[in-house]
Amino acid sequence: MYRFSKFCGCAFILGIAALLAPAQTEQIGREVAIPEHLQNGQEFQISLTALLEFGKQLFTANWTVQEGQGRPLAKGVGTPAPLSDPGSPLVFPRNFNRLSAPDANSCAGCHNAPVTGGAGDIVANVFVLGQRFDSVTMDHSDTLVTRGAVDESGDFITVLNFADSRATPGMFGSGYVELLAREITTDLRAIESTILPGQSAALVSKGIYFGRLARRADGAWDTSGVTGLPPQALISTRPSNPPSLIVQPWHQSGNAVSLRQFTINAFNQHHGIQAEERFGNGVDQDGDGFINELTEADITAAVLFQAAMAVPGRVIPENPVLQSAIVNGERLFAKIGCATCHIPSLPLKNWMYTEPNPYNPPGNLRPGDAPAFTMDLTDPRLPHPRLRPVNGVIYVPAYTDFKLHDICSGADDPNAEAIDQNQPAGSQAFFIGNRRFLTKRLWNVGSSPNHFHHGKFTTIRESILAHAGEAEDTRSNFVSLSPYDQGSIIEFLKTLKVLLR
Repeated sequence: MYRFSKFCGCAFILGIAALLAPAQTEQIGREVAIPEHLQNGQEFQISLTALLEFGKQLFTANWTVQEGQGRPLAKGVGTPAPLSDPGSPLVFPRNFNRLSAPDANSCAGCHNAPVTGGAGDIVANVFVLGQRFDSVTMDHSDTLVTRGAVDESGDFITVLNFADSRATPGMFGSGYVELLAREITTDLRAIESTILPGQSAALVSKGIYFGRLARRADGAWDTSGVTGLPPQALISTRPSNPPSLIVQPWHQSGNAVSLRQFTINAFNQHHGIQAEERFGNGVDQDGDGFINELTEADITAAVLFQAAMAVPGRVIPENPVLQSAIVNGERLFAKIGCATCHIPSLPLKNWMYTEPNPYNPPGNLRPGDAPAFTMDLTDPRLPHPRLRPVNGVIYVPAYTDFKLHDICSGADDPNAEAIDQNQPAGSQAFFIGNRRFLTKRLWNVGSSPNHFHHGKFTTIRESILAHAGEAEDTRSNFVSLSPYDQGSIIEFLKTLKVLLR
């Protein structure tokens, strides 16, 4: 059942913060970031401008314990998971834990370079999978798994192997990115539907090759020839169940289907703020005394704010010497093979961003759970600059192929990760680690404060030279270039920036 507040949409535009603030005398002295939340259904009653503004407020909110910040009895993993040791709740002084989280006051605390919604400094790196522990410690005198001193195999953890340090991604142009991923998934599934027992077919969408999908004579699916998709997209439980083939464009290792899944996960992990659609309506799953900390409408607003963010562009210096180098660098970027994975632009056929994503997994709002919200990404009310259609197609210059690639030289490569979140926690494969990463979207690389999936490189050059594995040939081509030509590629990449308006 929808719940509506008393204020109207026209008044909402005049000042959301002032309008939502509770007026009751008993609220004097209350310290919260969001005095009143959107109620489900209200997202359809207010203007798009007001809805996006409220989404921004949620993104920049510095959450407090008076509105549900923290998760004293729950882990920060994506599914509702109680602490292993409920007798040791995550309360002060452990309300914040930089290693296993909650680790941030707000989304914008990390996503802020060069402005709100962007990438993050190295200090904003997230320790991915640290949240599977109750509270990470490095106290090896304590052998309790629940205290975070040992992992699932019973081995003592260190700062090098308990989690994976990953850079904060910029969210600019997110709506276009997610719609491209949806269209690719739709294309791959259409090809899948034509494959009969004993047959195989190439999986190709937008010119991107994802290998071959086959069926054995008994109808069972064979995904051994499929490339670039996460393991969960290749699962087939029985012959009648084909693999999902869902492209997952979020997180450095492609572990989230949608902005909605990404956002719900982040609110819980980083802030201990829980979404009712994931953790239950009227349920205090994390034991902090608050329910419905984020409504479905709240999450929709936060998602739309990100989806509506402006796209990056190009900033060309006036110096003619640099301009000549940039032209040369862009040509060489393609010639030596960089553009094979970092595809300069991809065609988008449908720019109507609908929420929820049709491929959302359980635990996230799905089609049919509530009315769909549609936002035209070419709407002039959205932040600029925007992409526009040409002959019925929008070309999205994100510089990616939406695939996972092994870009490391092996398990001992310092750029590989200690643990692989695509594998079952505690399994041998989990501890072997991960070497496959989603092709970086380079369209804002010139505005990033650090580089590579771990953010530990301070220059673009270091990032290029770290490419190995599937990218070894391209790296070798770069190394063989003259210093001028190498520098030209760097100058070209430096022009890809978030445009400040």
